[in-house]
Amino acid sequence: MPTTKPRMGKTSLKSTRATTTTFMDTRQLGTSNLHITPIGFGAWAIGGGGWEFAWGTQDDRDSIAAIREALDTGINWIDTAAVYGLGHSEEVVARALEGIRDRPYVFTKCSMVWNDHHKISHSLKADSIRRECEASLRRLRVDAIDLYQIHWPDPDEEIEEGWAAMAALQKEGKVRNIGVSNFNVAQMKRAQAIAPITSLQPRYSLVHREIEEEILSFVTQEGIGVIAYSPMASGLLTGAMTPERIAAMPADDWRKGHRDFSEPQLSRNLELVRLLRAIGNQHGRSPGEVAVAWVLRDPTVTGAIVGARRPEQVRGLSAAAGFRLRPRELAQIETFVARATA
Repeated sequence: MPTTKPRMGKTSLKSTRATTTTFMDTRQLGTSNLHITPIGFGAWAIGGGGWEFAWGTQDDRDSIAAIREALDTGINWIDTAAVYGLGHSEEVVARALEGIRDRPYVFTKCSMVWNDHHKISHSLKADSIRRECEASLRRLRVDAIDLYQIHWPDPDEEIEEGWAAMAALQKEGKVRNIGVSNFNVAQMKRAQAIAPITSLQPRYSLVHREIEEEILSFVTQEGIGVIAYSPMASGLLTGAMTPERIAAMPADDWRKGHRDFSEPQLSRNLELVRLLRAIGNQHGRSPGEVAVAWVLRDPTVTGAIVGARRPEQVRGLSAAAGFRLRPRELAQIETFVARATA
């Protein structure tokens, strides 16, 4: 597949309650016909509480308001997954899009399944992926999914079977594009031998830069789009996180025991936030906006997934789509990271 550069354009979105239309640049996702805004709405946290990777309890009314606010700011895609809230996130997305005149793209993911006891496991068996797809179509109330992604390459030995099933769903018209998430280069090569990959969804932020070693150059060469998740490191880089807030997190917030939110990493991460705040203050921007702008600085990154649980969080971050860091500010950040990891 030849190397391609994202094609730029403009998108406008207006919900039935909006009185104005907001315009935002768009980029072509890989070689697909999807042209997405630099920021997409991430629907992980709106799955609510009570499951293994929850962010604590969530009010569905806040979730719906946040999604509609995102559309009003010009965001034209939503990223969710079947496992988020064990189906609940997809259902909330469907409710939020009721009555929306210009519907956004809806992306979702498969491969993480659960049983009647809410125990999560992984499967890339063809029949499992097909069942997941049908269930997601019902929950999302759509005839076809704009981008269907394998959530994790697990089990590794089932990648070929799983990707062949994804390609079959695309041929049948149940999904329009197919992508992968959390795949390494070797795994993407195995998938590419069966069918083209529209996009990769990797973790990417100032806290986690592993994809810079070889993945970014590979996807550039192959013309694969990139939609980065956790650009603010799951809330760490927003500027709102403190040791006290972490200690007060509910027991079912997966971040509570994660190493990024624990010492010694926590102090280093919060020191990084202080630098991002200092840079942001020069532009009237928040640390979170600076963190998202840093991820979007790389032209290989087509878009960044920004999660929000309330409308005001969307308003505080959507402007990062058009924010550009100065060369000296990027150098400041690199100097800090080099010193902190030495």
